[in-house]
Amino acid sequence: MDPVSLGFYASVCGLLGLAGPKLGAAPIRLGVGALVGAIAVSVLPYVKTLVGAAEVYTTVQP
Repeated sequence: MDPVSLGFYASVCGLLGLAGPKLGAAPIRLGVGALVGAIAVSVLPYVKTLVGAAEVYTTVQP
């Protein structure tokens, strides 16, 4: 895992962990965690582009 991904996910998980007990019962926390994870995964490529660490992905194999 590259440093940008590691830092990004550590930040997201840390902030979610701070709010965890306030979110209610375990099923609600699980749902919130899944939602936040899905949003984080979709936002990460844009964050990498902003910091200049974007990798070029392609489906074409050499």
